[in-house]
Amino acid sequence: MKRSSGRSCSRASCTNSAIKTLTYIYADSTAVLGPLATYAEPHNYDLCTAHSERLTVPVGWSVIKQEITTDHQGPSDDDLMAIANAVREVANSDIKTNAMPPELGRRGHLRALPSN
Repeated sequence: MKRSSGRSCSRASCTNSAIKTLTYIYADSTAVLGPLATYAEPHNYDLCTAHSERLTVPVGWSVIKQEITTDHQGPSDDDLMAIANAVREVANSDIKTNAMPPELGRRGHLRALPSN
C-alpha cells in the first residue's frame, strides 16, 4: 500500500499509510495499539498494517490491542429509545414545575410579576 493523502507509517523508510496508533504508558510498562488517532501527536506512533502486526515490546512489558471495529454504525435502537424517553421525561417535568407566573404588564424588555 503506497502513501495516500492521510498520515504515513512512523517507521523509518516506510511509505505505507498508517492504520493504527501506538502509545506507550511508561509508568505501567504497557504499549497500547489502537485505531488511528484523530490527529498526530509527537509521543504517539502511527503504524501501517505490516508494522502493527509485527509489533514487539521490551521484555516485561504488556501490550493492549484494541481492534478496529467497522460494524458499529452508531447508537443501537435501545440507545435511541433511552435517549428519547429521557428527553420526554425532562420535557414533561419542565412543563409541570416551571410554569411561569402571570404577567402584570410588559414594557419593552421589562415585565412586572406579582409578588408572592
